[in-house]
Amino acid sequence: MVFKRLLGSLGVGGPSVDTVLDPGTVTPGGVLSGQVHLRGGNADFTIEHITLELVARVEAEQHDGESEGTAVFHQHVVGGNFRLGEGEQRSVPFSVPLPWETPVTELHGQGLGIALGVRTELGVAGAKDKGDLDPLAVRPLPVQEAILEALGQLGFGFKSADLELGHIRGTGQQLPFYQEIELTPPPPYAHQVNEVELTFLAGPGGMEVVLEADKRGGFFSEGHDALTRCTVSHHGIEQIDWNAEVEGWIRRLVEHRAGYGSHSSYGSQGAYGHGDDHGHGHGHGHRSGPGMGTAIAAGAAGLAVGVVGGMVAAEAVDEIGDFFEGEEEGDEG
Repeated sequence: MVFKRLLGSLGVGGPSVDTVLDPGTVTPGGVLSGQVHLRGGNADFTIEHITLELVARVEAEQHDGESEGTAVFHQHVVGGNFRLGEGEQRSVPFSVPLPWETPVTELHGQGLGIALGVRTELGVAGAKDKGDLDPLAVRPLPVQEAILEALGQLGFGFKSADLELGHIRGTGQQLPFYQEIELTPPPPYAHQVNEVELTFLAGPGGMEVVLEADKRGGFFSEGHDALTRCTVSHHGIEQIDWNAEVEGWIRRLVEHRAGYGSHSSYGSQGAYGHGDDHGHGHGHGHRSGPGMGTAIAAGAAGLAVGVVGGMVAAEAVDEIGDFFEGEEEGDEG
């Protein structure tokens, strides 16, 4: 076993730590499990606490453009208050509940370009040291997967995904950032919409779905953003015709009708409710075809969403690698 981190503040001879996550993916609102492996240094040390941090690479809108940084969005103490003897090896198992709004990083094994990690912090001798940073893979909840698959079957293509720092007005958003999945429209909507952005805000009782369209302008009008919000349940998913339901959302979004600013709470309208609004207000008939998982996989080869989509997928892989390398170099520094 390779221990990835030696506690820097204690210098050579301090304890080292290696966090190993259980294999497989997790879901938003699910449980992350694994073990923290410790190895004692050249003396006895008191381990005051072992804390796991969930970190993400996020983007922030600035006056002069966008900037990127790292956000810690969850912390959980998994152990501590014990003596680690000289050279002693000890493993601390953990089970950490994930926030319901944890971003999705993949669909059917295809990465979306989202960088999430689990970082270990040890409290030793009054000092806090960051340990290793491990990638975190998150698959969609069943209702999220159903919506994404419906969008794929309706002809939408995957373009990119990112995490935006800020808050979507009028929602129950809990985290300091939200995930945007950018989609290219199919031919029936391409003359009206440049792209559609999708955000999931899940909770224990259901999920808010936020759809925003970048609408094209005409000869006598400028382009503008339109937004609609819908509420869905985690239950009864198999009873819903998701192609028809999602297509209704898209039509309402494109036509920009219904009462703006309305919002339905979880469970108040059966399996799903609806609402529409203008803009994110950032703090800053049935068709058959491939699902979104197929579209994402094809996007990596430049088939479903064009050559640009393939370039985005390739760059996303490089950026995720740079994110983890940069974080670990920062810890060493």
